[in-house]
Amino acid sequence: MAAEFGAELETDVPMAALTTLRLGGPAHAMLTCRSTDALAGVVRALDAAGIPALILGGGSNLLIADEGVDAVVVRAANETIRLDSDQVYAEAGAVWDEVVARSVDAGLGGLECLSGIPGSAGATPVQNVGAYGVEVGSLLRRVQLLDRASGEVSWVAPDALGLGYRTSVLKHSDAAVVLAVEFEVRPDGLSAPLRYRELAAELGAEESDRRPADKVREVVLALRAGKGMVLDSGDHDTWSAGSFFTNPVVAADRLPAVLAAITARVGADARVPQFPGAGGTKLSAGWLIERAGFSKGYPGEDASARLSTKHTLALTNRGHASTRDMLALARDVRDGVQAAFGVRLEPEPVTVGCAV
Repeated sequence: MAAEFGAELETDVPMAALTTLRLGGPAHAMLTCRSTDALAGVVRALDAAGIPALILGGGSNLLIADEGVDAVVVRAANETIRLDSDQVYAEAGAVWDEVVARSVDAGLGGLECLSGIPGSAGATPVQNVGAYGVEVGSLLRRVQLLDRASGEVSWVAPDALGLGYRTSVLKHSDAAVVLAVEFEVRPDGLSAPLRYRELAAELGAEESDRRPADKVREVVLALRAGKGMVLDSGDHDTWSAGSFFTNPVVAADRLPAVLAAITARVGADARVPQFPGAGGTKLSAGWLIERAGFSKGYPGEDASARLSTKHTLALTNRGHASTRDMLALARDVRDGVQAAFGVRLEPEPVTVGCAV
């Protein structure tokens, strides 16, 4: 397959080196595809042969079992980026922050709030990546998909993707592979309307204001770095999958009981962060984690897996953790929040060969 499609074959590949958590056992075989044709051709051939495949992008939202991957890893390394006056085209393997940086440098606005997010462009619609009040779903023009049942390649509109809060029909599904993505941007060099209070305050702006995209990118990167959310190989607080849990959405009929549990634990004067969410009220996972007794750096300096010392929503590898260690920490936090407030946190990362 490598010879037929121009892919690069490696064997016994340590997956920990290819994920931002730096966790995971070996893959017996990996095919690196540096063109979209190679990516589509390899996946079609593996599917036709009945060989399981794991599609790998930037590895930023992936938790792999210590035992490794019982599949051929297909690494998307097609990295073409093209800029037009009102759109950005990126192949699936393009480094996401490079896509954002190049758009901002070209005087295009819209993507700047998504600066500093690790991973590849192809993963952004799968996860409906979002930060600082902006979601990829609001910027998508169309997505190029390989339908693994038919083998056909086509462009689909955003409304076909079932986009929701940190999810889509592509997530936790093997039905299709993202090959490329197109985003709608603004040619005036100004940001999207600011929708995040912390960001607006740092910019000396009001919510809904627009500011130069390059300035917004600069501030977003600084805010993310302060929370350990910009990759740095020398900083174990960034050896993470970013926010490990999604913000929970509580249905209206359950909200009074949850708020009563919060009041009983932290007092009636507590200001509980609440936001409108699809199907209910969205609460802050990080806020709940802290109020349930899990502080930054939990469970302590000697732990191989611990909460970031900068941000309670990031679970981090301190350099010698195993996937089992990370799963144990995730379960501890999830179950503690459930016991304290009756809210079950759901993990963001895709798990391979393991489960939280």
